[in-house]
Amino acid sequence: MEQITFESLPLPEPVLEGIRGADFKYCTPIQGAALPLALAGKDVAGQAQTGTGKTAAFLITIFSRLLKKPPQQPKGRGRTGPRSLIIAPTRELARQIEKDALLLGKFCDLNIVCIYGGVDYDKQRNQIKDGVDILIATPGRLIDYYKQKFFSLKLVEVLVIDEADRMFDMGFIQDLRYLLRNTSPYNQRLSMLFSATLNFRVMELCYEHMNNPEKVTIEPEKAVVDEIAQSLYHVGHHEKFDLLLGLLKQEEGEKVLIFCNTKAVAERLETKLKHNGYNAGQISGDLHQKARIRVLENFSAGDLDILIATDVASRGIHVDDITHVINFDLPQDPEDYVHRIGRTARAGKKGTAITLCCENYAAHLERVEEYIKNQIPVVWADEELFLKGKPGVPPRRVKTKRPPPRKSSSDNRPPKGNPRRRRPTARPAR
Repeated sequence: MEQITFESLPLPEPVLEGIRGADFKYCTPIQGAALPLALAGKDVAGQAQTGTGKTAAFLITIFSRLLKKPPQQPKGRGRTGPRSLIIAPTRELARQIEKDALLLGKFCDLNIVCIYGGVDYDKQRNQIKDGVDILIATPGRLIDYYKQKFFSLKLVEVLVIDEADRMFDMGFIQDLRYLLRNTSPYNQRLSMLFSATLNFRVMELCYEHMNNPEKVTIEPEKAVVDEIAQSLYHVGHHEKFDLLLGLLKQEEGEKVLIFCNTKAVAERLETKLKHNGYNAGQISGDLHQKARIRVLENFSAGDLDILIATDVASRGIHVDDITHVINFDLPQDPEDYVHRIGRTARAGKKGTAITLCCENYAAHLERVEEYIKNQIPVVWADEELFLKGKPGVPPRRVKTKRPPPRKSSSDNRPPKGNPRRRRPTARPAR
């Protein structure tokens, strides 16, 4: 099949300049299938795996649509709402979309704002009030601002729902339906939805809130690309960390991403790896958003060699040049296995995916292999591959304590009640 070039598509020159700046020339399969439909004004429901270029497909559509059509509202502070809305399930994914939008839309002169929970509330609110053309948001923070009437969604010209299946998995579907009910009518906007699977519940959402969407399915022959060298080690739970140390020494990965099933394991693993001399960091549910951003930026810049993550971030990590993905825990959901190891071998590069299968999660192996339609090659570890960790107990993670509440003038008043029942003050030692 002949590849489609971006230059052959009816795109405005500012959009083409951004595409050239990103060094894009040929459309990926999902871009080649979705872009002609969307540029012609047809709604699109696209199925494609992560890393296939779907983000660029909807961003290019948005830029082209907004540049060709003059805004219905005045530009600048006091505008009534965004012209385009992109809804993403996770903070990491929303930030990655913003990063791609700033790159591809560099010459479009469109105001792009990204909002999500866990960071400066007032700053994001003021960004919206200053005027926004393209609003990228997670459901929770978006609804919070919307209910306070900081903006309207009635003038949205292009709506994008990214990773719709993940919205269902994370329990956001009611929030999503609320937002869609309050957005401009489906026949007055262009809508695009992308999902790893277009199952019944996702398609039901499409038919309910989109205008006869064209279904675009890019189904790879294999769920996992050939560029990923997969291997699996059967190991007892009590020996997993020793084997991990041996693998890290043997593989000498430049950027290693390790996945765990729980935040407790992720935190413990970070502590033990640091204790053994590795430059490691972790992102999980308990980590403050600013700290998560800092850890991801350090990993992306190469200042951090090992990143440990739970599945809450598996679809939001878009870091170039990850050489190894290690499943310290075998995931319970087969789709998570594909999303995890899909973080490596991107853009045609090669990568390595190693899975440690212990007795706690061995029951999920059959489902994973059935989903990827292949058996993961088993490697039996020699005794030399099990390395004992550094002796001593790793220091425990110290959680930051909240500062004590500020005293008010009332704190200086004498306590109420019977003074005889007051707690006596301690006398100084002689």
